[in-house]
Amino acid sequence: MTLSRRSTTAAALAGAAAFALIASGCSSATEPAEGGDITLTVATFNDFGYTDELFAQYEAENPGVTIVHNRAATSNDARDNFFTKLGAGSGLADIEAVEVDWFAEMMQYSDKLADLSDPEIADRWVDWKTAAATDADGRLVAYGTDIGPEAVCYRSDLFAAAGLPTDRDEVAALLEGDWDRYYEVGQQYVDATGQAWFDSAGATYQGVVNQIEFAYEEADGTVIATTNPEVEEAFTSVLEASSTLSANLSQWSDDWFAGLSNGAFATMLCPGWMLGVISGNAPDVTGWDVANVFPGGGGNWGGSYLTVPAQGANIEAATKLAAWLTAPEQQLSAFAAAGTFPSQVEAYESEELRSATNEYFNNAPVGEILIERSQAIGVAPFKSVKYFPVNDALQKALTRVDVDGSQSIQESWDQFVADVTALG
Repeated sequence: MTLSRRSTTAAALAGAAAFALIASGCSSATEPAEGGDITLTVATFNDFGYTDELFAQYEAENPGVTIVHNRAATSNDARDNFFTKLGAGSGLADIEAVEVDWFAEMMQYSDKLADLSDPEIADRWVDWKTAAATDADGRLVAYGTDIGPEAVCYRSDLFAAAGLPTDRDEVAALLEGDWDRYYEVGQQYVDATGQAWFDSAGATYQGVVNQIEFAYEEADGTVIATTNPEVEEAFTSVLEASSTLSANLSQWSDDWFAGLSNGAFATMLCPGWMLGVISGNAPDVTGWDVANVFPGGGGNWGGSYLTVPAQGANIEAATKLAAWLTAPEQQLSAFAAAGTFPSQVEAYESEELRSATNEYFNNAPVGEILIERSQAIGVAPFKSVKYFPVNDALQKALTRVDVDGSQSIQESWDQFVADVTALG
C-alpha cells in the first residue's frame, strides 16, 4: 500500500471561523425519506481519512443511504458542538466522532448514547480501546477509530542546509535519547541556520505530558495538576527550550498551517494522523520525511471514537455505518488516506499495513515505522473528566509565553494555577 498525497487544504482543516463545520454545516439526524431512503450525517474533525470515495463505496453497497460528512475545524470545536447539542437533546449528527482527551467527559453521559455492543465484533479492537468505551452498565457506547503512536517528522532539505544528516535512519540515530537530546540537536540546527527547530511549545509539551501516567489527576479523580512537580517541570523545560528553538506558532492557526510549507520550522512531533495534515496542507513541498524515533522512547497522541447519539432518528443504520467505518478494511483505507493508525488488532497482522509506504514522505515505510512506534509506547496517561479543561488551561498558559509573549514563565504558571483552581 502506497499512501498518496492528499489535496486537503488548510482552509478545509482550519476553517475561516472559530467554529465551522465543513460540508453541510451542523446538519442533524434526518428522518427516513419516502421509499426507505435515509441520509446519515457523520460529524468528525481534522482529518479521519474518510474520503468521498470511501463514503461512495458504502452508499453503493447500501442502496438508499446517502452520507453527509460534517467536519469541524478542530477537536475543541467538535467538543463544544457535541456537548451543547447533547445537552439540548437534539441537533447532533447520526454519528459523532469523539476525541480521546474529552472522551472521559462524554462517558458521564453514556446513557444518552446508543449501545453498540455486538458479540460479532467484540474482539476487534486493542483491549484498552474497548475498555475505555464500556460504561458501568457494560454497554459499549463507542467504536474505536485510530490511535496516535508518535514519530518525528522533519524537513530533509532544511537539515541538509544545516549540515545535518538527511537519511531517516541517520536522523533517528541522531535524535535517539531523551528530550534534552532533541533540544540539543535543535540548538545545533538553530545555530547553523538562525531558523526555528520546532513549531510550538504547545505541540512539544503535548509529547512530553503524554509520557506522564498521572499528570493532572489521580486515579480517584483528584486534581493534582498544579502540585505535580512532573507537570511544572514539563511546562518549564519546554518553554525554556522554546525561547530559542520554537517558531512561536499556535498549532492549527493560519500561520502554523503556512509554516508546513514555508520552512518556518524543521521538525515537529508526528502521530500517524499528522502525516495527512502535513501532506494535505503542504502538497508542493518535497522535503518532508519521517524518522522512526521519539524523544523519551515513545508516546501516543490522540486517537478517537465514533458514537451514535440516542437522540438520532436512524440509530440502527448509523450503528451499521459506524461498525463498517471502524472495520479493519476501512481503518486501513483511512490510514492510506491520512495516516490514521488503526486500533484494530487484525490490521496489525496485515501485510498491507506492514508494507505501507508514503510517497509524500519520500516513500517512508510508514506502516513499519508506526507499528514500531506503537510498540514503544510505555505509558497510557490517565484521563478523567477534568483532563480536557485542565490541559486546555495549560495550553493557554504555554501560548501566553511562547506565542503571545504576554507573560513570563512564572507569571503564566501562576495564572494556570488560578485557572485550574477556578475549575473547582
